[in-house]
Amino acid sequence: MAKQLKITWVKSFIGCPETQRATIRSLGFKKLQQSVIKEDCPEIWGQVNKVNHLVKVEELD
Repeated sequence: MAKQLKITWVKSFIGCPETQRATIRSLGFKKLQQSVIKEDCPEIWGQVNKVNHLVKVEELD
């Protein structure tokens, strides 16, 4: 089984550009303080790096 990431949305995107809002939505977030589980792949890391000031990332085994 591949590694997984637990990504938690911790800061509001009020005042952020629309591209960052779209990235938060594309990661699957609906509400602030929500967590999603995603596969550890370069595409997900690219999205996380774009909004790293808004999310917290943990690696799961």
